[in-house]
Amino acid sequence: MSKEHLTTYLNDHLMGAAAAIELLEQFLTEAPDLQEFLAGLKGDIESDRDEVVRVMDHLNISQSRVRKATGWFAEQAAELKFAMTDDESFRRLERLETLALGIQGKLNLWRALAAATHLDTGMSRLNYERLQERALDQLSRVEALRIEAAKTALTAAA
Repeated sequence: MSKEHLTTYLNDHLMGAAAAIELLEQFLTEAPDLQEFLAGLKGDIESDRDEVVRVMDHLNISQSRVRKATGWFAEQAAELKFAMTDDESFRRLERLETLALGIQGKLNLWRALAAATHLDTGMSRLNYERLQERALDQLSRVEALRIEAAKTALTAAA
């Protein structure tokens, strides 16, 4: 296994987690009806990010400041895009869809690391089954809200 590839892969997912946390912080201000759900999801994503950091620390992989900054800029660009619509229901749909895509990416991360664990015992420190189950639960909950948002945002009655 190439440590360079693993370094890039983990830093990319760390960047995604940072962007998701930023997105959730903004979403919390826009969706008072979802505050409890969003705050819980933010806590879960922060916990998952910490798991990635623990693996990186254990494998002596440094965090890329460039990728962290890129994640922040990507989230700011997304915020600009979200701000281009004054339709709150459509903005909610897009935020939820962005979160769903990010959670799917995180699920893919846990699956990939679990598959690679037998080749590198240093990566076996995490309970990948539990992490995958948590990602699936997050995805299921976000997807339910996304579908509800789509019903409002994408119908002529909206």
